Amino acid sequence: MQNLTRFPARFRRSVSEYRFYAYLAVLGPGIIAASAGNEASGIATYSSAGAEYGYTLLWAFIPMTICFIVAQEMCVRMGVVTGQGLADLIREQFGVRWTALVMLALLIANTGIIIAEFVGIAQASELFGISRYITIPLTAIVVWWLVVKGTPKRVEQVFLLMSLIFLTYIASAFLAKPDWERVGIEFVTPSFSFETGYLFTIVALIGTTITPFMQVFVQSSVVEKGMDKEDYPMARADAIIGVIFANLIAFFIVVSTAATLHSQGIKLEDAADAAQALAPVVGEYAKYLFAVGLFGASMLAMGVLPLATAYSLSEAMGVEKGLTHSFREAPIFLGIFTTLIVIGAIVALIPGIPQIRLLIFTQSINGLLLPVILVAIVLLSNNREIMGDYKNSFLFNCLAWIITIVVSLLSLLLIGKTIIDIF
Repeated sequence: MQNLTRFPARFRRSVSEYRFYAYLAVLGPGIIAASAGNEASGIATYSSAGAEYGYTLLWAFIPMTICFIVAQEMCVRMGVVTGQGLADLIREQFGVRWTALVMLALLIANTGIIIAEFVGIAQASELFGISRYITIPLTAIVVWWLVVKGTPKRVEQVFLLMSLIFLTYIASAFLAKPDWERVGIEFVTPSFSFETGYLFTIVALIGTTITPFMQVFVQSSVVEKGMDKEDYPMARADAIIGVIFANLIAFFIVVSTAATLHSQGIKLEDAADAAQALAPVVGEYAKYLFAVGLFGASMLAMGVLPLATAYSLSEAMGVEKGLTHSFREAPIFLGIFTTLIVIGAIVALIPGIPQIRLLIFTQSINGLLLPVILVAIVLLSNNREIMGDYKNSFLFNCLAWIITIVVSLLSLLLIGKTIIDIF
């Protein structure tokens, strides 16, 4: 682009305003997809990391952010260049059998996480003294009505507003009054321990940060918005900002629990435990802020996860999909979404549902699926036939393969540890 300093200030202002409004027009998919990853199980993982290891794992957010950006960027790029979702491309390039296997794993994993999100809704509401038998049916109806009866633009606006609820975790961190100098030192100074729990907490953090449904959702959302190659710079910026925002929130969750719970040696089993444990240390306000964040996180994921699953399964089957369609036009797409909402709500209402075991099981499925998804993403984004000049550059390709191999090995390592713990 030409140097704008040669033009009058008024013209430069107009160009800057145009760029700002152009970004607002494409804003959404990247931020929503990344934020949805900070759901109930993610909050539980980040809280446990802070409570058990204090600030010593903060450095891990630097490589995790880089890995996350690379994965999201490739999916956004494929979406704007090909105009197809990830499952669409997997079916076309790798065949029906591989697609069926991947989609089955995605369906099982996402269904488990959806149930966990409803449990998260229940836990958050019960912290305010409201019964789950009221909040779960009510929130299920609200999310279903928003997605099925609302317009794509309205759905995206509501999801973006839900993302803002995550700011409560920043407030919780400041209320906890951490040692900010220590936070800064630990953030830029990697520390290693060969203690089993420490290593697998790092693996769990990576697995929580990068999950398959995010890649599926962000690419399908880009296609749904009708973005093309001209929108690529803005869509890429949206994806990068989304990753930074989501990981910043996760960072503050670790900081808040590290500052308050680590010194007491409190062990956490879920996100609600973190909210309860914060109260005696920094007061009821922090507890309620944490609970509001948990509620908003679960609500956002409760909408995004069924949508991502419906998109992927519909793409794999080659049927109509999208929020612009009615039930008559896209019965399978909206039917899958509705069924997942109903199943999640009903199962979460069962007394004594074992959330932790459920999360371990779904995390294991995601751990097995993640290497397959990452390999497919790298192969597809490096395919000149479908990507043309937008294929991965040599250096980007090297980085992508290194990340894919490392994350895949760590995911498989976590699966192995989970199986050993079971037996």
